[in-house]
Amino acid sequence: MGSFATMIPSVLMIVAPILITAVGGMICERSGVVNIALEGLMSIGAFTAATVHYFLEPLTPLSIWIALIAAFVAGFVVSIIHAFASITLNADQVISGTGINLLATGGTTFLSQVFFKMERTAPFRLGMMPGFSGIYPTAWIALAIVIVAWYVLYKRPVGLRLRACGEHPQAAASAGINVQKMRYVAVLLSGGLAGLAGGCLVLTETIQYTVNTINGAGYIALAAVSFGRWKPLGVSAASMLFGTAVALAIYMVNIESLRFLPSEFFSVLPYIITLVTLVVFSGRDYAPRASGQPYERGGS
Repeated sequence: MGSFATMIPSVLMIVAPILITAVGGMICERSGVVNIALEGLMSIGAFTAATVHYFLEPLTPLSIWIALIAAFVAGFVVSIIHAFASITLNADQVISGTGINLLATGGTTFLSQVFFKMERTAPFRLGMMPGFSGIYPTAWIALAIVIVAWYVLYKRPVGLRLRACGEHPQAAASAGINVQKMRYVAVLLSGGLAGLAGGCLVLTETIQYTVNTINGAGYIALAAVSFGRWKPLGVSAASMLFGTAVALAIYMVNIESLRFLPSEFFSVLPYIITLVTLVVFSGRDYAPRASGQPYERGGS
């Protein structure tokens, strides 16, 4: 029990980026747009944060926070591509998101070659340090984002309008809601949060960005949105479950009685848990009714 308690700060460190990304994905799907690009947007945010922090670290003690802001902005800007394709052009949302994932892999590798002459960023000296009780600030950032998302979605008129766009976009439009504008806001915010999450991950879990830094965290966040029934509390619980699975996969390697298992078993364990959980608990479809469906003015 004591050894598990010592793991809590590390578990929360791993959970935070997944939770931040999942909240962004939830907001996006609540508006009616599926954002498969979360993995790629996290990569872009991680690359941006690592690069900005590397160059600013010798110049200012605020380099980490500037890097996180830059990561949010990078994810926000790149998500314009997905928003324009899926909302303005009514393109297939899955294909659009997959394109951004591919762009992120090639784009960050190319930029790493430009800035650092290798296929990764140069390592920075110090990442984000734990705060009170050994808990990283990213955990508090994630908690704040969940609370704000819940409040806006369920306690403010703008949240009701956004959810209406994901359930009945034509009815929302007939009530005077600009469906395209609401969906644009949701997609861009989702991209910004994914970028921020990528920045949180690279500044706490590693000392540089590589193409393997995100390692499926964006897809796990997508699974958390579905398993969490597109609700803030459910998404938080699902993110905690999947993030804990990732953390246990890391720490189980150090358990003497389990060392007879190959290391690859522990690497794949979080994804097995994610798939099994989704299969076991899948049932009634809780997804917004218009999620993934393009909106056309005057349509039925």
